[in-house]
Amino acid sequence: MVECLGMSKIFKRTKILATIGPAVSSEQQIRELIMAGVNGCRLNFSHGDSETREKQIEWVRKAEREKGRSVAMLQDLQGPKIRLGAIKDNHYDLKEGDEIVLDASLKEHAGDNILPVQYNLATKVKVGEPIFIFDGKIRTHVAEIVSDTAIKLVVENDGFVMSNKGLNLPDTDFGGDILTPKDMADIEWGATRDFDYVALSFVQCGDDIRKLREILQGHGSTAKIVAKIETKKAVESDETLEDIVVASDAIMVARGDMAVEAGAEIVPIVQRKLVAMCRKHAKICIVATQTMGSMVDNPEPTRAEVSDVANAVFQGADVVMLSDETANGKYPLETVKAMKKVILYAQNNAELQSIDAAPQSDNPNYDALSAAAARLAEQIEADAIICQTASGATALAMAAQRPTLPIITVTGNEQVANQLALAYANSAFVRPYSEEFGLDLAKELKESGYLKSAKGADELVVVLVSGNRDFCGTDTIKIRQI
Repeated sequence: MVECLGMSKIFKRTKILATIGPAVSSEQQIRELIMAGVNGCRLNFSHGDSETREKQIEWVRKAEREKGRSVAMLQDLQGPKIRLGAIKDNHYDLKEGDEIVLDASLKEHAGDNILPVQYNLATKVKVGEPIFIFDGKIRTHVAEIVSDTAIKLVVENDGFVMSNKGLNLPDTDFGGDILTPKDMADIEWGATRDFDYVALSFVQCGDDIRKLREILQGHGSTAKIVAKIETKKAVESDETLEDIVVASDAIMVARGDMAVEAGAEIVPIVQRKLVAMCRKHAKICIVATQTMGSMVDNPEPTRAEVSDVANAVFQGADVVMLSDETANGKYPLETVKAMKKVILYAQNNAELQSIDAAPQSDNPNYDALSAAAARLAEQIEADAIICQTASGATALAMAAQRPTLPIITVTGNEQVANQLALAYANSAFVRPYSEEFGLDLAKELKESGYLKSAKGADELVVVLVSGNRDFCGTDTIKIRQI
């Protein structure tokens, strides 16, 4: 296997995406996360301000340069995250059978049963549809559309609500209206910053992705799109799921809202389907939400969390994501180290689950070439696969083969390298283009100690996948000794 400079163990194939927040709010803390094994950083646009985000982007890019390898930056749009407004005394008790009114025009709660809400639901919901409040702790259904801005709900269980708690509407069709004015402003702001991915919340169908791609292109952005799978509508059929996968560049299995909207029991099944679909279509798959949730408050993960992360590795997920664990937790650095330890042990002690269909990217030629290169590399027990790419398509097709060897990717495009930082088994580098820049990089990495022979030999054996600009694509596989 290949060892990495600065790492005590072998190259990890499943990547780590960490959310940046108050718990890692300094240049040094972000540097420590990246040095510990973080491959991508997520900025959650449900929180924070532009000034803070500017600093976070700068710190991530500085740490990336110090490490000498690419790190992905992800802008996570809030979407129509519907919340209550401010509740008087931050507490309102509810009993089964109570009737409450949610009114988008209400500015201040008087303490009665008319509660402010931060989104006008009167134009979206239908009588009889369920609405879950406070992460599903309060279950209600729509009894009446009271006015142009207000709806009446009947409460189905005892409990209480607090200010700004979220609402889930599993049966409500938003009719493609999932980009809010805030999202549009955030997209425009992000298009001039250094984001490699934009994550779209509450996706319901493939057309939501296609609409966002047009908007990004209109702003001159070449960021890739991550579809967050968290709505009941998105998971109601395999056809809908696959349409979303094909339309997207990456998928996030957003298990928190999915569990509330569609039922917790479906989450592991949907996760398994999505990982397989992403592998089939050469798309990146991110498994998210409470992967190591207990480490928000504790220095060690639970056994269930270790099993959860290992299961994502066994399924062949490209990425496992940390949310509150690194954004708000007490032990962000320890969490990254624990997750990396689980990934490494899992990948080296169990085989990946197989999928029914062979990988098929947008380019059949790349699929055939990458499949041949992966088989060749395994057969000759090569130390690494070296992939030269301009757009990143060849590297993604190679990653879809799920080789046990590291994929060392070289490109002349900095953003392509950053995007590939989340691709399975990929370690991406930026170098000026030449006919031999893949081989030159391999020599450089051997001399630096980054690449070492698994057998302890003086020579490295690599499989080089390359092409030339006249052909306008990848067309060559070579075996090279270094």
